[in-house]
Amino acid sequence: MRDRVEAELRGLGARLERQGEHLRAELEGEGAPLLLLGHLDTVWARGTLARLPWRVEDGRAYGPGAFDMKAGLVVLLEAIRRAGTPRALRIFMTADEEVGSPTARPLLEHAAAGAAAALVVEPPDAAGNLKTARKGLGRFRLRVTGRAAHAGGNLADGASAIEELAHQIVRLHALTDLARGTSVHVGVVRGGTRENVVAAEAEGLIDARVARFADRETIEEALHSLTPVLRGTQLELTGRWTRPPLERSPGSSRLFAAAREHGRALGLELREAAAGGGSDGNLVGAVGVPVLDGLGAEGGGAHADDEHVIIASLDTRAELLARMLREPGV
Repeated sequence: MRDRVEAELRGLGARLERQGEHLRAELEGEGAPLLLLGHLDTVWARGTLARLPWRVEDGRAYGPGAFDMKAGLVVLLEAIRRAGTPRALRIFMTADEEVGSPTARPLLEHAAAGAAAALVVEPPDAAGNLKTARKGLGRFRLRVTGRAAHAGGNLADGASAIEELAHQIVRLHALTDLARGTSVHVGVVRGGTRENVVAAEAEGLIDARVARFADRETIEEALHSLTPVLRGTQLELTGRWTRPPLERSPGSSRLFAAAREHGRALGLELREAAAGGGSDGNLVGAVGVPVLDGLGAEGGGAHADDEHVIIASLDTRAELLARMLREPGV
C-alpha cells in the first residue's frame, strides 16, 4: 500500500521521504502548508482477503480496510489531483495508526510544525458528518496478587485475586460519566489456574476515555488511588494515555464552517460530530494545530466483516476536499 501511495504522490509532483514505515510528502505552493493525514495500515491480519474477498454490490465496495481507510487515501489523492497546488501541502501517512501510532507520534508532531491546519481523511460518522472533537484514550492494566489455597480444604487461608479484581472492576466502572464524555471500562479479565484453587493472580485490562484534557488527571488520580478491599491482596497499576483528546476549538470550528459551505454547493448538508475513538488528528491537535477530521468517503462496518464504502461518495468527498485545498482561508 505504501508503495502504491508513494507512486501516486510522485506522479503528482510530490517530494517524498520514507520515515521508517511511514511516508511523508511535500508539494510546493503558497503560504503555510496544509497538513493532510491518513494511515496505511488496517486492523486486519494478513490473509483476510481469502476469507473476505473484495466485491462490489449495490453501489458499495466491500473488503477489509475499504472504509478504514483505503477509501480515504483515494479521496486524498484525487483531491490533490483536482485541486492542483495553489498552496503548500504536507502529507503524512502513518503505518501504525490502528495500534495508537507509537512510532509515528514524534514524526507527526514534527510534521505538524508550522502547519496552518490539519485535514484528516479518516471516515466520517455513520451519518456522513465531519469530526471536530475526538476522545482521548488510555490503556491500563490492573494486576492483583492474592494468596493461593485449596478451595475446599482451607478456603479461609486463601486471598482470592479474582474476588479482589471483581471489587475493583465495580469501582472502576463507577468512574464512568457519560454526560462528561468520560468512560472507564474493563474489557479483558484473566486469573486463576483451576476451579478448586483460590486464585493467587488476576488482572484486568482497562480502556479509559475522556473528552477533555482536564478529565485525564481526574481519571488517572482515581486509578492510582485504588486500594485493596480484601486482606492479603495487593494491587499494581501500569499503563498510560496513548492519545490526548481532540477538543473542539475556534480553529476547528472555522474549518468546519468552510467545509459546510463547500458541502452545500455539492448538495451535502454536513454537521459537526464528536467521536469516541481517536485518530492521528488527536496528536497534531495537541500541539496546537486546528484539525478537521472525517473527510474520507462514506460507508460503514469499520473493523467488521461487512466493512464497505459507498462508491458514489468517493467523487463527492474528493471534490469537497479539493475545494478545501483551494480555500484561501483554510
